[in-house]
Amino acid sequence: MSKIKLGKFIEEISMGPFGSDIKVENFINEGMPVLNGSNLTSHKLVEDGFKYVSEEKGNSFGKAIARRGDIVITHRGTLGQVAYIPYDSKFEKYVISQSQFRVRFKKEIDPIYFSYLMKSKYGQAKLLSFKNHVGVPALAQATTNFKALELDIHDIGAQQKIASFLSALDDKIELNNRINAELEAMAKLIYEYWFVQFDFPDKDGKPYKSSGGKMVWNKELKREIPEGWEVKELGELLDVNRGISYRSSEIGSDGIPMINLNSFNLDGTFKSDGTKYFSGKYQDKNLILEGDLLIAITDVTRNADIIGKAILVPNYFKELVFSMDVAKVIPNEKLTKTYLMMLFNTDHYHNYIKWFASGTIVLHLNLDGMKWYKTEIPPANLLNKFESFYKTIANRINETTVQNQELASLRDWLLPMLMNGQVTVADAEEIVKEKLGMVAEERGVISIKKDKDGKRTYFEIKFLFYYSKKI
Repeated sequence: MSKIKLGKFIEEISMGPFGSDIKVENFINEGMPVLNGSNLTSHKLVEDGFKYVSEEKGNSFGKAIARRGDIVITHRGTLGQVAYIPYDSKFEKYVISQSQFRVRFKKEIDPIYFSYLMKSKYGQAKLLSFKNHVGVPALAQATTNFKALELDIHDIGAQQKIASFLSALDDKIELNNRINAELEAMAKLIYEYWFVQFDFPDKDGKPYKSSGGKMVWNKELKREIPEGWEVKELGELLDVNRGISYRSSEIGSDGIPMINLNSFNLDGTFKSDGTKYFSGKYQDKNLILEGDLLIAITDVTRNADIIGKAILVPNYFKELVFSMDVAKVIPNEKLTKTYLMMLFNTDHYHNYIKWFASGTIVLHLNLDGMKWYKTEIPPANLLNKFESFYKTIANRINETTVQNQELASLRDWLLPMLMNGQVTVADAEEIVKEKLGMVAEERGVISIKKDKDGKRTYFEIKFLFYYSKKI
C-alpha cells in the first residue's frame, strides 16, 4: 500500500453540462440516459429511473458523457455519492447531470476498488474534505481538489482481489433481491388469476371461469362475480388500531424496533432498512407480531404513492411497535390478512383509496374510505389455500432478507479493514466462512469458490425452494 496523488492516475475528468443545456423539452421516452442522484445510491450504478435525450443531443455534451468503467461523483446536493459504471451496463453511454463529475482512471486504479474505497469512512472523509459549508452542499472546485487528493492505495493486484471479494458479496445481495422480486411477482400473479380473473382451481383442479364456472352479475359492483360469493363493505369485516405518536428525541439507535412510513416500499413490499428504534413508553396494545397486517395512513410522496399500501410484519423481529403513520388492520374470520394485503396493493384499490387522503405537504388517510370499500368475499377454503401458498413464499423472502442483512453487515464490517490493510482478502474469506458457516449449512445457500486462476472470488448458490411461474 502506498500514498498517491490522484491526479497522476486520472486519464480523464470532467464536469456535467450546464443546467440550461438540458431542458424539459429535450427529454424523450428512449435514447441516451441522463443520470441523477438516485442512480448513485450504491457503489455500482443503479440502472433505473432514467430520463433520456436523443443520441444526437447526448453526443453534443462531449466530455460530459460517462462510459463503462468510469466513476461518477456528486459534487452538489447529496454529497458523498460515488458509483462506477459496470462493464456490463445496460447502455454504453450516459450523460452525467450538472451536479456530477466523472472520472476515468489509468490502469493503475481499478474503478470497482475505488468506488468501494470512497464508500469507506476513510474515503468519505477524504472526499468531503473540500466540502463548501455555505449555502447548498457542494464540493468546492470539485475536479481541481479531487485531483489533489492524496490517498493510501493498494497495488493493482490487491485492488482487484479486494474488488472481486466485495463484489461477490454485493452480487449475492443483488441476486437475492431479484429472487425476492420474482417471488413477489409470482404471488401477485396467482392473486390476479384467482381473485381478479376468477380462474382459481375448481373442484376438479381446473381454472374456474375459463372452464365454464358459473358467473353472476352483481349490481353493487357492476360486474360479474363467481356464483355464491358475497359482497360486503370492508368496514363490516375488520377493525383498525392506530400506531404510537412519538417525539423525535425518542427515535435513535436504541430501543424497540418500530415499523413506520419508511418501512413501506412504493410497490407495497416491506422495506427492511426503513425500521426505526423507539425508546419511549408503550403498552401491550401497541405491540405487533409476525404476520400482522399494517397499512400506511400518511404519505409524503408527490403522487400519494404509498397511502393505503399494506405490508405483513415479517418473521425476523422478536417484538416491535408501529408508529402513528401506520394502522393495524384486524380482519374477522371471513377474510385473511394475506388476501387483504394483496387487495390493498392492487392498482384498482389504490386508485380508489388515494382520493380519501388530504393534506398539503403530508397526506393523511380518512379510514372511512377503506371501511366503505365494497368487494366480493371469496369462500374460506379458497382464502385459506391462498394463505398457505403465500406463507411459503413469505418465509423464503424473509429468509433471503435476513441473509442480505447478514451479508451487508459483514461487508460493511470488512470494508474498512480491507482498505486499511488490517485484513487480507484471504483473511476476509475465512471470516465469511466462519460468520456465515451456520447459515450455509442450514440453508444451503453460500459456498465460497474461486476461478481456476484463483483471481476471482464468487459465491456458489444453492436453493432449497423451487418454483415455477406456470399456473
